Amino acid sequence: MRLKIKAKHIALGILGIAIIVLAFTPILAGTRWQKSSIAIGLLSIAAPFISDLVKENKRQQEVEEKFLEFVRALSNSVKAGIPIPKSIKMVSEADYGALTPHVKKLARQLEWGLPLRDGLMTFAKDTKNKLIKKSIVIVIEAEKSGGNIQDVLSAVTSSVLQMKKIKEERKSMVFAQILQGYIVFFIFIGIMIVLMVYLLPQLEGTGGMIVGQTLGDTGGGMMGLENDLTIAPSQLDYDVIFTALILIQGFFAGLIVGKFSEGEFKYGIKHALIMIMGGYLLFATATGL
Repeated sequence: MRLKIKAKHIALGILGIAIIVLAFTPILAGTRWQKSSIAIGLLSIAAPFISDLVKENKRQQEVEEKFLEFVRALSNSVKAGIPIPKSIKMVSEADYGALTPHVKKLARQLEWGLPLRDGLMTFAKDTKNKLIKKSIVIVIEAEKSGGNIQDVLSAVTSSVLQMKKIKEERKSMVFAQILQGYIVFFIFIGIMIVLMVYLLPQLEGTGGMIVGQTLGDTGGGMMGLENDLTIAPSQLDYDVIFTALILIQGFFAGLIVGKFSEGEFKYGIKHALIMIMGGYLLFATATGL
C-alpha cells in the first residue's frame, strides 16, 4: 500500500500539531494533562493513516471474494465455448464490488486490441493482491503452453476458494490470541500505573527514612553522604523508563497481533499504533506525569 497524502491527513495533522503545541503553553504545561494532550495530538496525526490501513485491508478482502465470483463466471462462459476475451467482456457487465473497475478496465483493454497476457498482468498489478497475482500467473502460463484453459480456470477457482477457507479458519482460530494480546498489554500498563502511583513513592519514602535513621546514628559528619544517598533514588527517571517500555511492548505486540490475524507484519502497524497511543494515553492520564 502506497502512502497517499489526502486532505484529511493534512487537516488532522494540523489539528494534532496544534494540540501538541497547546500542551507546551502555560495552560497545560506542568499539569497532569500535558502529556495526555501530546498523546492525543500524536493519535490525531496517526488516525487517518490507521483508517487507511483498515480500509485497504477490507478492500483487499472484498477483492478476493469478488475475484472468486469473477473467475467462476469466466469459467462458465469458457465452458460454453466462448473465447476468453469475449468471455471477459460479457462477465464484466456484472457487479463485482471493489473489483468492478479493474474488470471493466481489463475488458476495455482487450476490446482495444491489447494482448490477453498484457491485459491480465495489468489487471493483477492494479488489484495489488498477492492471491490474484499468483492466480493470474497460472492462467497466463497455461495459455502460453497451450493447456486447457477451462481446466485451469476451474483449478484456479478451487484454489482461491480453498485459500479463502484457510484464511477464515485462521482468523477464527487466532481471534482469542489477538484478544489475549490486547488484554496482556493493558494488564502490563495497569501494573506500571500501580508501580508509578503507589509502590515507587512508598519505596522511595521508606528508603529515605531508613537511610536518614541509619546515618543519623553515625553523627553529623555523614550529612553530605546522607544528602547524596537520599537524592540518588529520585535521579531515576521512571517516566522515561516506563514510556520506553510502552513504546517497545506496544510496537512488537502490535506486529505479532498483525502477523497472527492477517499473516503479514505490515497489518500489525495499526495494532501497534493503537497499543502505543492507547497505552501511553492511559498511563499519562492515570499517573498525571
